[in-house]
Amino acid sequence: MPSSRAGSDTPKTVRRIGLAILVLAALFLATFAIPIREWRTGEIAVPPLPLTGGRFFKLPAERLWIDTDAACGIKRNVDVDDCFALLLLARSGMHIAGVSTVFGNAPLDVTDQTTRELIAMVGSGALKPPPVYAGSATPLSDRGLATPSPAYAALHSALRQGPLTIVALGPLTNIAACLKDHPDLRNNVAGIVAVMGHRRGHLFHPAEGKGRSGFLFGHGPVFRDFNFASDRAAVGSLMERHLPITTVPYDAAREISLDAADLDRMSAAGGPAGWVASRSRGWLEYWNGQVGLKGFYPFDLLAAAFVIEPGFFNCAKVDAWVARDPMFRWLPSPDSLIVGLHQERPRDISARAEVVYCPGIDSKLHDWLVDRLLK
Repeated sequence: MPSSRAGSDTPKTVRRIGLAILVLAALFLATFAIPIREWRTGEIAVPPLPLTGGRFFKLPAERLWIDTDAACGIKRNVDVDDCFALLLLARSGMHIAGVSTVFGNAPLDVTDQTTRELIAMVGSGALKPPPVYAGSATPLSDRGLATPSPAYAALHSALRQGPLTIVALGPLTNIAACLKDHPDLRNNVAGIVAVMGHRRGHLFHPAEGKGRSGFLFGHGPVFRDFNFASDRAAVGSLMERHLPITTVPYDAAREISLDAADLDRMSAAGGPAGWVASRSRGWLEYWNGQVGLKGFYPFDLLAAAFVIEPGFFNCAKVDAWVARDPMFRWLPSPDSLIVGLHQERPRDISARAEVVYCPGIDSKLHDWLVDRLLK
């Protein structure tokens, strides 16, 4: 009769391996409690980019198209930045050919209604409001043979009429769907300004957490590259067409914040500014409590600012890749939109393009933004 010793040792071995894995995991998590720069900022050392003034990258087309997933005020933890961007652009005096809505911060019905409310308020005075068109409710990969949306038809028509600068404040689904079916319109895209992208190994980590609940030993929440992650296929599709793309990333947004004093000034101004401010209080409370900062980063607002005054930004022409971040290859993570110098090229690339990347901003931008939002 064979010995049962080996069989009896198997459960012990499995338990020991399991215990070892738990210990290693605990040790890894414990490193988040070390107040070192990488965990505190989410940035590792990377080669510096050859940044230059954004005025050298000014977009040529005066006709704008805005694509947005505005949902300000729908929930306390839903970003409000689209509404700030819409308000800034609507008051810029630039010609806005149209506004399309897309899923993202909330389902399409919410983003569409929010956008229409704000645009109607902006246009209730001397300004004529631009038309708003409902767009895609799902990512490009889920589009299939769905009936084209009103936004799809309107963007197609606007591009036929001449060059457009497209300000993409949400997932790029509407834009990618239109150009995928009508590649001949590529030359009428004067530029796409999008909010996405990061350097190799960088996390979207606002600050060392100081909120009441804390996270990962008090180091605060880690965000994601939301507009990219919401529709990776759309980004890859547009990159393959080698369109003139400018990205205003998280790195730029973390250099500026809007706080209670800024919202108070907007509330006092009333009108659309007051409406946006009232819908931003919950988001500010979320950043105060969960992130641990006095104010919130106005991500999409900076893309709008770049279109109006690129001189406030420092930018560089870089390579952009849709690929696994090599710094996190040991994690089961999906593709990222990584930007960098040619020699930083990652492996297993699914899409590549040259883009203008604008991670630096002028310290005067905050006051300029608030003044413009109040006008």
